[in-house]
Amino acid sequence: MPVIQVQRKPLTLAERTYVPQILSGMRTTLRHIVARPLTLNYPEQRPEVPAGYRGVPTLVRDPGGREKCVSCQLCEFVCPPKAIRITPGEIPAGSPHAHIEKAPAEFEINMLRCIYCGLCQEACPEEAIWLQNMYSMTGCTRAEMVHNKQKLYDLGGTLPDTHHKWDKKKAAAEATCRH
Repeated sequence: MPVIQVQRKPLTLAERTYVPQILSGMRTTLRHIVARPLTLNYPEQRPEVPAGYRGVPTLVRDPGGREKCVSCQLCEFVCPPKAIRITPGEIPAGSPHAHIEKAPAEFEINMLRCIYCGLCQEACPEEAIWLQNMYSMTGCTRAEMVHNKQKLYDLGGTLPDTHHKWDKKKAAAEATCRH
């Protein structure tokens, strides 16, 4: 096999002294000094959250304060990393919503396992679980990152109910009781 030698062109004086490379580096440095900073002083400054951002999953209540979750467990079944755990429970007989459906006795989301995919929100027929635009969830221990039902409702708050289905069911139930 013959040896092929490649002839290199000789370096110019500027290339031998590295002057173009030094000037190029100084130009980049000056451009960054003059330009506005790209960094944020987090947590004082927070970035804009884009529309459609999938953040922390939370439970929400309807405007009447009733919990929307009816323990159907669809979110638990559809969750790929199995981060959701629901224990179904009954609504107490003395509750004004006792005639409607059941509610979860326990509802936990392990935020260490959650992958923020949004499948739980899409699967929920009651619109009880929502992905909020929060992106900074921290904890000092693993136990702090397992959110129980009360913590999920505290994070989620109340969302408007466009269906008003609970009011209709209550009215229908009262009408059948009268007749």
